[in-house]
Amino acid sequence: MTSTSFPSATILGYPRIGPSRELKRAVESYWAGKTSADQLRTVERNLRLASYARLAELGLTEDASIPESFSLYDQVLDATVLLGAVPPRFAGRTGYDLYFSLARGDDETAPLEMTKWFDTNYHYLVPEIGPDTPIALTDRAVLDRYEEAREAGVNVRPVLVGPVTWLALAKAAEGAPEGYTPLDRLEDVVDAYADLLAGLGAAGATWVQFDEPALTSDNLPADRSDLVEAAFRAWQQLAAVDGRPRLLVTTPYGDARQAIPSLTQTGVEAIHAPADQLAGFADPDVGAGVDFSDVTLVGGVVDGRNVWIADLEAAAASLRALADLGAAGVGVATTTSLLHVPYDASVETWDDPELDRNLHEWLAFADQKVREVVTLASGLTRGWGSIRAEVQRSAEVLASRSRSAGVVRNDVRERAASVDESWRRRSDYAVREERQRARLALPLLPTTTIGSFPQTPSIRATRAAFTRGDIDEAGYREAIRAEIGEVVRLQEDLGVDVLVHGEPERNDMVQYFAERLDGFAVTRHGWVQSYGTRCTRPSILWGDVSRPAPLTTEWTAYAQSLTDRPVKGMLTGPVTILAWSFVRDDVPIDQVADQV
Repeated sequence: MTSTSFPSATILGYPRIGPSRELKRAVESYWAGKTSADQLRTVERNLRLASYARLAELGLTEDASIPESFSLYDQVLDATVLLGAVPPRFAGRTGYDLYFSLARGDDETAPLEMTKWFDTNYHYLVPEIGPDTPIALTDRAVLDRYEEAREAGVNVRPVLVGPVTWLALAKAAEGAPEGYTPLDRLEDVVDAYADLLAGLGAAGATWVQFDEPALTSDNLPADRSDLVEAAFRAWQQLAAVDGRPRLLVTTPYGDARQAIPSLTQTGVEAIHAPADQLAGFADPDVGAGVDFSDVTLVGGVVDGRNVWIADLEAAAASLRALADLGAAGVGVATTTSLLHVPYDASVETWDDPELDRNLHEWLAFADQKVREVVTLASGLTRGWGSIRAEVQRSAEVLASRSRSAGVVRNDVRERAASVDESWRRRSDYAVREERQRARLALPLLPTTTIGSFPQTPSIRATRAAFTRGDIDEAGYREAIRAEIGEVVRLQEDLGVDVLVHGEPERNDMVQYFAERLDGFAVTRHGWVQSYGTRCTRPSILWGDVSRPAPLTTEWTAYAQSLTDRPVKGMLTGPVTILAWSFVRDDVPIDQVADQV
């Protein structure tokens, strides 16, 4: 028998690439014509069912506590296909052909534009919506996946991009009249989603999750107050749908406080936001007139975007504050979907025994975060004394981390603090320009490249052989030197003025440096989806950062020895290194950037 109350523990989403990137391999095999559509569908199904089983094993056993957040490529693309909002250039395509054409295009048809999902490293496909773009419920994928899970004995909670967010992230289709915005089509999207809700209700779904992060952002074309007003209208209408499941509206990735008062008046049954933002409504000056009595507040207390263990004591305090707001109920959740973190920290190993032990205590990937949510929910429902041991253990680990060697290095901090005006150039531009002209004799507009040449199959094979031990270090270095020689000769033949060495020794623009800087660790299995089948392994910045040896000098100097033309060195910038790493959460980010 299913329950109509919201589960005490949940997450907003779970990684979908597969623990060993099974989805990536299956999709790319299908693209290459090596496997059939039926084989790809089988991999999809198996991954979904395995995720449900794993989440239940981790403790998400209540009705609708498991989100159905799978996507074959991108959740915004899924919504676009669901709503039939297909640009005319894709007419006549169906199924996987349509889906992957929208994502990747082909020789004749340009794909949808891709850009970053809010302030994350995930990328979504931008809908193109005009006044005449068809919008209606045209796809059964959400219903089919719900019924598939139901047949397997799991009553999941379908997860969809909210109507306001989908339109706020869209761009006007080519030829749209002046003054038109995709948000003008809100009524059509609401009608289509109403049809979907009716279908899910008839199928037995008890809860559906709609993600509305657009309500937390000031970096969208539409003003946030206009988005909040649009959401109020949309959710009033969707809450009035007969026979629908109960509705959870989430507001991750930013400050949701402007939207929350409106959402409480729409008739939706549950609202998610970071718990500290919700707790702020306890202040009479902030919460005056806000009535939570008809909604369940789902507090995001476990960080869905970084990899450190939760401070359970602080999380418990935030949840206790929510309980004082007079809401119809309180639930525990992650702050965002867990698609931004790897699957399981327990499978990782590091060569340094002390670092290996420490990181296994300090890190929480997706599976560990689910257990943290379940633990906190147990405290919420059974009494905080029931998790006293877990809270104490969390405090001990956090205290131990702060004292561990390498986490705090006084020499690094003193060196960073001592830097002042030496950050600045020592001479004016005019002086530098004159000296550069005299030394390099470059033309007025010199040619160069960004720096990295393709990582050819030969380079990748050589690196893999070195990693396996099939070739020794001398053989590896000789192969890299040979590649640099080829790149230098090519640039000279092309007439490039300022040469590069091509970066054949670099496995990744961030990982290469992380492997050579103290304070960083690199995972073996910590894959995270960037977009589609593109996965990355973000490095983990766990301690104070120093450079034990030169990073790139050898290879740049070797390239310079092969030519009379100037060769420039290439370094990944500190902001990019931080943006593409899991950064420590115990030191202000500006201090970490200064160290890098």
